[in-house]
Amino acid sequence: MFNDLDKAIIKEIQGDLPLVAQPYREIASRLGISEQELLEKIKEFQKQGYIRRFGAALRHREMGLKANPMIIWQVPEERIEEVGNKLASFARVTHCYHRAMLPKLQYNVFSMIHAETKEECFKLAKEMAEVINIEDYNLLFSEKELKKTSMKYFMED
Repeated sequence: MFNDLDKAIIKEIQGDLPLVAQPYREIASRLGISEQELLEKIKEFQKQGYIRRFGAALRHREMGLKANPMIIWQVPEERIEEVGNKLASFARVTHCYHRAMLPKLQYNVFSMIHAETKEECFKLAKEMAEVINIEDYNLLFSEKELKKTSMKYFMED
């Protein structure tokens, strides 16, 4: 299913990208192919569904952002898209998504924010609530940061 080059590409792009101006050019160079070949292969993997998304992990605590709550909102179903778009437009929101309500957790929109203090978070949540005109929300603060890791493929070679 995957040839040796495919496996080598996957091994390279599943980890951290090089912190350089042209990370794909550097990866392609390590693989002995052109940057264009690498990008075409990545697009092919996406089209085939092997790669769904590329993500970045924010190490917020290392940046001094010690208060990191998930704000959970109870939003009428007919306003989900409108409210989600408004929340996602806030610079401090790093995650925003819709989830089905659970019997014991009657909230359906989740937005993650990062700040230096809890007080700052409560102030921002209040401002957000005013903008979206939603009064039923709660802040769930992280107690500790868990190690962020992704699946690793073809590492046995």
